[in-house]
Amino acid sequence: MRLNTLKPTAGSKSGPKRVGRGGGSGLGKTAGRGHKGQRARAGGYHKVGFEGGQMPLQRRMPKRGFRSKQQALIGEVRLHALGKLDVDVIDLAALKAANLVASDVLRAKVFLAGTLERPVTLKGIAATKGALAAITRAGGKVED
Repeated sequence: MRLNTLKPTAGSKSGPKRVGRGGGSGLGKTAGRGHKGQRARAGGYHKVGFEGGQMPLQRRMPKRGFRSKQQALIGEVRLHALGKLDVDVIDLAALKAANLVASDVLRAKVFLAGTLERPVTLKGIAATKGALAAITRAGGKVED
C-alpha cells in the first residue's frame, strides 16, 4: 500500500450535482430553485431569520428572564468551609484572606452544605435559613 495510491471506497463519494442540464437529469428548467422569488434570482440574498418581511419568530416571542449584574458581586460560601478557618469572628475580609470568595465581591452569603463543628460568629455576612440554624446549633451566632 502506498499513500499516493489511496482512493475512497467505490460508491462512497458521489459527484457534484449538474444543474440546468435538461429535464432528463431531474435538475433541469428551474435547476432546483423553484419558481420566481428572491431565492430563484442570481444574487438573491436575505439575512438569517428573514421571513420575507413578516415579523421574524425571534422578535415575535416575548422576552423572558433577567440576569442581575449585582449577582456577580455576591460571594457564596459553603458552611463546612467556615469550620476550616482559624478565626472565631468571620467577616468579609477574613473570607477574602482565606480565598473563600473573590477579591472583588462586595457581599457574601453562607449556605447550608456540610456541617459546622465549632462555634463561629458571622459579622456582616448573610446566611440562609438552614445555614443559620446550623450555626446556632453549633453555638455560634450571626451579627449584622
